[in-house]
Amino acid sequence: MSVVLSNPASVAQPDGQFSQAVLVNMPANLLFISGQVPRDLDGKTVGKGNMTTQAEQVFRNLSAILQAHGTDFTRAIKATIFVTDMSLAEEVVAVRKRFYGNSAPASTFVEVRALGDSDWMLEIELIAAI
Repeated sequence: MSVVLSNPASVAQPDGQFSQAVLVNMPANLLFISGQVPRDLDGKTVGKGNMTTQAEQVFRNLSAILQAHGTDFTRAIKATIFVTDMSLAEEVVAVRKRFYGNSAPASTFVEVRALGDSDWMLEIELIAAI
């Protein structure tokens, strides 16, 4: 299986750390990770009111799930990031960069009015290849 990042010249080039498309040549297993929120191992919300702290927890959760399945962010195919305040997006982007390294999966970044708990400021879903 191979994963090829695609940014065709016929569309605007990404202005952030993502690719316009990701082509996955199979056979491979795909890992669909449910939306991860800023909860620690005990299920407690961390970083109430602090986007950077919450983003770090969310990316730690994603990393732990990836590692449990024998993969990492280099095999990420698609990310969907939900935030409750787009003015804090750069904080999420900075944390994402630390965890992604040079990876740039297809991504969607969306502001939403609310998440499942009023203390959560972001939630991230991820699809990765194994």
